[in-house]
Amino acid sequence: MAGTDPELEAFVPFFVRLDLTDPAAERGRYAEPAAARPAPDTSAPTVEDRTVPVGPDVPVRIHRPYGARGAVVSMHGGGWVLGDLDTEHHWAARIAAGSGATVISVGYRLAPGHPYPAALDDVHAVLAWTAGHAAEPGIDPARIAVGGHSSGAGPAAAVALRARDRRGPAVCCQLLDEAALDDRQETWSARNLTGTPWSDRATVAAAWRHYLGSTPATPYAAPARATDLSGLPPAYIAAAELDPNRDEDIAYAPGLLRAGVCVELHQWPGTFHGSPALLSADVSRRGFAELTWPCAGR
Repeated sequence: MAGTDPELEAFVPFFVRLDLTDPAAERGRYAEPAAARPAPDTSAPTVEDRTVPVGPDVPVRIHRPYGARGAVVSMHGGGWVLGDLDTEHHWAARIAAGSGATVISVGYRLAPGHPYPAALDDVHAVLAWTAGHAAEPGIDPARIAVGGHSSGAGPAAAVALRARDRRGPAVCCQLLDEAALDDRQETWSARNLTGTPWSDRATVAAAWRHYLGSTPATPYAAPARATDLSGLPPAYIAAAELDPNRDEDIAYAPGLLRAGVCVELHQWPGTFHGSPALLSADVSRRGFAELTWPCAGR
């Protein structure tokens, strides 16, 4: 694909575009790459599966490096219809190891069986549970961040909005990587990036249909719709050049800045949606290092 980083170009044929027509059938294919990867090095951090006791209970996987004081409540991608704790395991383990922060990976309920606001409710419950149990693993309650990539970054931004409006739990930082923030798909990148690897306009449109169901979009579903961004935590926003989500990610940053929120924005040239997983490429390694820095856990 024209404009793709040379180190990523060779991998483009292997990024089969997601087909969200039948989410149940696609889940197995989506899980295959994660299952084929070598197990991450977990000799330093501890890894524990827990259940957050709310109604319904939410499964979480906690990656806890030794001496960690900060934490990230983290949401996986997959268009709100794919993915789980296992598909996210390698990425969460790397974030924990790279940042030194405890990563609480959230196994939120998936659409279309559980459309909005199920995922947001699950993420908010885990955030509240983390804040309420911070002393148990030695987490500083003032150093709890929220984050996610792709569709998982949407609920991360949304839970920051909800936590502000409900006056807690406190969020110290939001990490938004290739975030799905705007259901309207009116930006240039959303309208014109139609043949990009892994995710394109059709994929994004299907994901939003499944996620919203019959519910009209609100800022808690699509944070780009928010008109008041004041009082939100500092944000790190990463966008990929060849990603339909690119322009909505870039547009969210000045909105936060105008509201007095500290923002770091990086648009990575030559990258496409999902390419940060290819850590053999220098641009991916640099992007990953930046993503882990804001939530350094010690």
